[in-house]
Amino acid sequence: MLIRLLAAFIFVPLIELALLLQLADATSAWTAFAVVIVTGVIGSILARHQGVMAWFRFRSALAEGRVPNREIRDGLMIVFAAALLLTPGLLTDALGFTLLTPPGRALIGRWVVDRYVKRFSVQMASGQPASYQESMYQESMFEEPLHRQSREGGYTIDAEVVDRKS
Repeated sequence: MLIRLLAAFIFVPLIELALLLQLADATSAWTAFAVVIVTGVIGSILARHQGVMAWFRFRSALAEGRVPNREIRDGLMIVFAAALLLTPGLLTDALGFTLLTPPGRALIGRWVVDRYVKRFSVQMASGQPASYQESMYQESMFEEPLHRQSREGGYTIDAEVVDRKS
């Protein structure tokens, strides 16, 4: 993982510089400079707008009594998009603008969930009765229930109990 991160910090700026130099060569240095400034300004306006909308969706999910899973994920992607748009470059701007659109967030969010999140399992341990558990944990982070209804009509809660005395 460290090698990939190091490679990203080395190669992404080099690719960005090469793209900006090609743009400056094809047009002019002032045009390339203006593109960087304009995409930063437009990106910050869009990021603010999308961030406010995500905040309203988050608040309405809480008011409805739902766990705001998607709203939190969208908010994090909007913050990441804003950081990408503040970075000068064409590649990071393209990814940032993609993350600012709801279809782009859905596509990239689905890819992240498929690639990384499904590797992990949620485990919980509690001494509370099942009726308390079902009211408190109706959804996990990505809308997969932590409990399922058994054949007897009760609920089975997936959990792991750890004995700390051993």
